[in-house]
Amino acid sequence: MFSPFSVAGSSLELLQLGEKGIVTFCQVQDQAFLKKLKLLGLTTGTSITVVQKFPVILIQVGSILLEIDKELARTIYVRII
Repeated sequence: MFSPFSVAGSSLELLQLGEKGIVTFCQVQDQAFLKKLKLLGLTTGTSITVVQKFPVILIQVGSILLEIDKELARTIYVRII
């Protein structure tokens, strides 16, 4: 009758505490900002885990913890694992 609804991807900002995802793309026009993301290790295919949501978003990339603000989190899209 009805197929179950599931979300396959979203912006990093919408992930909940403890959720994991794989970076699919970054919606950034500024090349300097995009370079900063790459230097942080946030490239396509990178696996991340949300460790903290407030007051800033804290994500784990491999063995590294990164603190990012909500504006940056809105530009990063992930496929939820």
